[in-house]
Amino acid sequence: MMISNKVRDILIDRMTILKQDHKQDICLVGPVKLPVQLDGETVTFQWYTWLTLDKLPSDKEQLLESLLTADLASAQQSSVLVYGDFNHTEEAYIRMHSICHTGDIFGSQRCDCGFQLRQSMKMIVKKGSGALFYLANHEGRGIGLFTKSLAYILQQEGYDTVEANNALGFPDDIRSYEEAIRVIKGLRENPVTLITNNPKKIAALKAAGLTIHDHIPLWGGESDYNSFYLATKVEKSGHILKSEMSITN
Repeated sequence: MMISNKVRDILIDRMTILKQDHKQDICLVGPVKLPVQLDGETVTFQWYTWLTLDKLPSDKEQLLESLLTADLASAQQSSVLVYGDFNHTEEAYIRMHSICHTGDIFGSQRCDCGFQLRQSMKMIVKKGSGALFYLANHEGRGIGLFTKSLAYILQQEGYDTVEANNALGFPDDIRSYEEAIRVIKGLRENPVTLITNNPKKIAALKAAGLTIHDHIPLWGGESDYNSFYLATKVEKSGHILKSEMSITN
C-alpha cells in the first residue's frame, strides 16, 4: 500500500538524513512531544529516534515506502529524550544510557540502571537543558540481551560481571558511541556535560569525537542485591565513587 501524499509530507518534514564521509547515512526522526511522569509531575520531553540506513535508501520518500518490508521490529532502535533549548543553550547535560531490559523495565535490583535512568532525567530537567540517549545495542555492555542472560547465570554461580563476560569470550565492554555522537552533532554544536561515573566512557566518547566540557557523577540505587555488582564497577571497570570524582576535566 502506498503512503498518501499528505502523510508523506507530514513525515518528511520531521526526517533528517545525517551524512558523513565513508559512513552509512543515519535517518533522525523527530521531535515528538513526549509527556513523561517524573516524581508525580508531567514533564514534556522532545523525543527523537534514529535508524542507520544499512541496505535502506537515504531518499526520504523511498525510505518511507521501504518500511513495510524492512522488519524493523526484529531489531531494536535507539532514541533520545531532549529537554529544553538543547540546540542553543551554552550548557547542557548528556546521559549516554545503555538499555537494560531487566533494570529499566522490570525494576531489577541486580544493577543500578533503573535508578540511573530516572535520576539522570531528573538532573536534565533541573538543569533546564539536556538529552538522555537510550542506546539499544548496549545491553549487557554490548553483548545483547540473550547473552546477558547467560552472564547472569554465571553471576549466580559467583562470577562477577567482568568475569562472566570474559568467560563467554567477550571483553568487559564492547559498546560503541559513534552513532550517538553523530546524532548529538545533528542536534547541537556546543560542548556538553556528561553524566557518568565511568572515566572509560568519557575517554571513549572523546576518542570518538564528542566535545565534553565537563562531567558530573551519578551514584545511587545501592542495595543488598547489587553491592557486589557496584563494587566490581569500581574495582575492575574503573568507575569512580561520587566522593572521589573530580567535577572538572
